[in-house]
Amino acid sequence: MRGRSVGKATVVVRRGFRIVIPSRIRKQFGIKSGHRLGVLAFEGRLELIPIVPAKSLRGYLKGIARSVRRDRDRV
Repeated sequence: MRGRSVGKATVVVRRGFRIVIPSRIRKQFGIKSGHRLGVLAFEGRLELIPIVPAKSLRGYLKGIARSVRRDRDRV
């Protein structure tokens, strides 16, 4: 679920409080049927945040420097 450019679209709240995410936004973020989105109320707006399974993040920090000096209780 990656997307870098900012997209703007209008949706309509339907019966049962359902919304449809426009296809170009779904494609941009790789959102498919069954994916989970978090809803955050922030500064007077709603934000939909794709929930990424922790397992999919494996290797995300590959190559990061691990030689950083740390406190003993943080190792």
